[in-house]
Amino acid sequence: MFLIKKLRFGVIGCSRIASSSTIPAILESKFTLLEHLGSRDVEKAESFGKKFGCVKFGSYQDVLNDRSVDAVYISLPIGLHEEWVIKAAKAGKHILCEKSSTTSYKSAKKMIQVCKNHNVRLMEGFMFRFHPSHAKVREIIKKGTLGKIFSFYGKYGFSQIPSTDIRYNKKLGGGILNDAGCYPICASRIIFDKEPQSAFYLPTIDKKSGIDEKGVLFLKYGDKEFAHMEFGYGLSYQSKYEVWGDKGHLRLTRAYNIPSDMKASLLVESTNKKDLLIRPTNHFRIMFDSFARQILCLGKTSFDFESDLLLQAKVMDASRNSYLKNKPIMLNDL
Repeated sequence: MFLIKKLRFGVIGCSRIASSSTIPAILESKFTLLEHLGSRDVEKAESFGKKFGCVKFGSYQDVLNDRSVDAVYISLPIGLHEEWVIKAAKAGKHILCEKSSTTSYKSAKKMIQVCKNHNVRLMEGFMFRFHPSHAKVREIIKKGTLGKIFSFYGKYGFSQIPSTDIRYNKKLGGGILNDAGCYPICASRIIFDKEPQSAFYLPTIDKKSGIDEKGVLFLKYGDKEFAHMEFGYGLSYQSKYEVWGDKGHLRLTRAYNIPSDMKASLLVESTNKKDLLIRPTNHFRIMFDSFARQILCLGKTSFDFESDLLLQAKVMDASRNSYLKNKPIMLNDL
């Protein structure tokens, strides 16, 4: 019987998303094994270990010191990503890092260079891009069903979160742009299949914490190609995008985070109207499959991990700078 080699994962940070989605995805994937759990609270790591049947647990550094760990999944506050990506790279571990990868373009460049120096791979964990609904959208666009694309319109927001949540901690990289705005930014880059020329961000700042609580972002992709996106805390739940061309229009609901047992709804309006249902899929599991297959030389993804992370970080930084300077920022100026 042929046995598939598996990538042995250590987890740095026992977060809610790790518990609900990413660790179960590691366990479900045919190409990954859960090897070691790390938390700043060792008792929490132990309880995670019992929950997921992992007998090795300890601190973040314990995970990196474990020679049997091939790769790490980093699920820490955004402001801590650079520190632990660099430590993981120096320990010779491949890295799948939660989004947003970091808090600045400069930081992203530093992380990628260290990973390159130590011959390890680094991917930003945008699980949504692996859902088949987006491949279907790209197929529709490439067929010319929508004609020449004029605009992308994305929304991602949810009900109010407690002010004590780390997403309200500015020093730890909190704020809606880093937390949720990154999703429609990434989606618009996939839809236009290129990088924006400029960014202009208009956030609503929470006076107590200083983080951006809501935001509206405009990206210019060309003279006649634009993306408009809205995101925020304290809103009714929205997770969708629309694409508008000169021959048609489409709308994808539950575009960014969809349960693995839910069908995605894709409405296409062109010469006729079609309401397509995309099969239920665990996009977290597909993300780990894709990452592991790339590392194990069993297949290739449709994008380069490091290049995409860097390009995404550049758009994020242009957005931040546009707010600080109160004007659109050209990405070529960064």
